[in-house]
Amino acid sequence: MENAATSQPPLLRAVGRWQLVGLSVNDVIGSGIYLLPAAAAALLGPASLWAVLLAGIAVSLLVLCYAQAASYFDQAGGSYLYAREAFGRFAGFEVGWMLLLTRVASAAALSNGLADAVTHFWPAAGEGSGRVLIVVGSLAALTWVNVIGVRAAARTGVALAIAKFVPLAMFVLIGAFFVDMSQASPLAVDAIPMSDLAKGALLLLFAYAGFENMPAAAAEYRNPQRDVPFAMLTMIAIVTATYVAVQWVALGTLPGLAESSTPLADASARFGGTWLALVLTVGAAISILGTNSNTIMFGPRYLLALADDGIGPAALTRIHPRFRTPAIAVVVVGVASVILALSGSFVQLALLSVVARLFGYLATAVAVLVLRKHHGHRPGAMHLPGGPAIPIAATLLSLALLASAGVANLVAAAIALLAGALIYRFWRRPA
Repeated sequence: MENAATSQPPLLRAVGRWQLVGLSVNDVIGSGIYLLPAAAAALLGPASLWAVLLAGIAVSLLVLCYAQAASYFDQAGGSYLYAREAFGRFAGFEVGWMLLLTRVASAAALSNGLADAVTHFWPAAGEGSGRVLIVVGSLAALTWVNVIGVRAAARTGVALAIAKFVPLAMFVLIGAFFVDMSQASPLAVDAIPMSDLAKGALLLLFAYAGFENMPAAAAEYRNPQRDVPFAMLTMIAIVTATYVAVQWVALGTLPGLAESSTPLADASARFGGTWLALVLTVGAAISILGTNSNTIMFGPRYLLALADDGIGPAALTRIHPRFRTPAIAVVVVGVASVILALSGSFVQLALLSVVARLFGYLATAVAVLVLRKHHGHRPGAMHLPGGPAIPIAATLLSLALLASAGVANLVAAAIALLAGALIYRFWRRPA
């Protein structure tokens, strides 16, 4: 009997290097940048500039681990693939399962966040049929874009990345002329309480989350072993520079930054008027939609990778004959996201997604220590300076972040891991 994997068309390798840069920026710059400047300022005041920069440097350790691992493979799966190759199928499945939960929970939470953002210019989106229309409509549209082709999904993601970046650029370029340096000048390093700096950095680390998803769709990139590392390193430089610039302008133009619930819109209203505040409000909505676009694009690739390895229904491995996409996996993730978003339970799973994401970070950092011994000799493989130093530092960072999670989140993660173990035990197809 002919194997399903050989009787259907392969995935289409259609996404190029600079599209990957746009997608990675789109995945990281989300709604957090519109809210976190106030939270960081509340902790550290002007020293929050150092926290933003420190967070970017810390996340760079994890990004380098992902870049090195990505240089070894051209298959889909990301952290799941790396953990499976380093530690075996069960460990890999648990990591992939947690990341799949992260994607579905994020899509549900972001679609509700989009409805909240839209209420600023359409109050009916706050409840009832208006809210349902925004939640279901946005998820349905993004699901359809991802079904009809990875090229369309990538172009949509890049377009949304540009659209979300423009308001931030306007905020920085216009606001720079109004910055009060007495408010925005960072303190001397030796005057910063290091305990508060560390706390602020941990808060801001989550504003950089999302970079880990891009390798998940490597089977649809033209040259993933070269382009994924390039895109990830370019992304972290762009995002860190953007975050530092936004924090600087916010500090220097909004005296009550720490108390603001909409810091960028409030700062924009002070130096640019109502029109610029509206641009930033619309930018926040586009930013959420853009991040959710990537979520619907990358989430099904985890599901496809798991199904390809025999976990779950074989139907999830099917590639659409015309669009060359994992259409069934895309629809499953889209429908699950809609159900979760409308159920009201998305808040709890969104909290779980924070811890679930850390499992992917930790697994990848440790996996690199193993993979470099087996795959480091491959042509074009990336070699990090300092040998194992960066993966070890990234492992310690991941453990520190995991230790900072609340007990309730850790218990929820343990329950999710147990559920994953049951699925692995009873829903595994014969080889």
